[in-house]
Amino acid sequence: MRYLGQTYTRKLDTRVLSVLSQIAGSCSKFANDMRLLQHEKELEEPFEKGQIGSSAMAYKRNPMRSERINSLARHVMTLTMDPTITAATQWLERTLDDSANKRICVPESFLAVDAILILYANISKNIVVYENVIKTNMMQELPFMATEEILMNAVLKGGDRQELHEKIRVYSMEAGKQVKELGKPNDLVDRIAADETFGLNKEEIMQALNPDYLCGRAPKQVEDFIQDRVNPVLEKYKDLISDEEVEINV
Repeated sequence: MRYLGQTYTRKLDTRVLSVLSQIAGSCSKFANDMRLLQHEKELEEPFEKGQIGSSAMAYKRNPMRSERINSLARHVMTLTMDPTITAATQWLERTLDDSANKRICVPESFLAVDAILILYANISKNIVVYENVIKTNMMQELPFMATEEILMNAVLKGGDRQELHEKIRVYSMEAGKQVKELGKPNDLVDRIAADETFGLNKEEIMQALNPDYLCGRAPKQVEDFIQDRVNPVLEKYKDLISDEEVEINV
């Protein structure tokens, strides 16, 4: 066993740390999204009683858990270079130049990923969702995203698609200017409703902006993915899953 342990290809270390790196990368993507959505005030990390969000700005609630995930994940992903370089630079059989390096990069990768997953679990179990903010942000952008739906409804009423497409393009640019340059609400719906060539009143346009009609099969796809992919994995490893709360100090 000692002989085998000394002579195995160091690519095995690369493969192991590559898996850990991919886990870290996925968690880091989640943490990035959390930070962005917290900035938009749509989602928020759990905030402990007495937790200080910022030493400089008392009102802030910094996404400290997500920031830790990003930091640790960055470390794990860079550690994959260690075994990769070791495997590439080994001499004819083996040398001892990998020993000190391996004793650092391998355990550190496992320990860091363990810490990342603890943080991930803590956030995901206690996410705060601000539905009204989400709705406000969505309705502000929805007229832009639903222009194709509005266009189709106008064509069904006898409008010329090419002509109406050009008008929607111009109105969208003008409405975008109102939002981005003047800080005013999105008035695209009012602009379209005021143009008789569309043949749509404001109520009809707002009906076309119903999010339930615009999300397609997304809800069903999520349900199918959870049922067909996620739940079988959870069932397979249920004996390894613990509901024990792990303390997070922030």
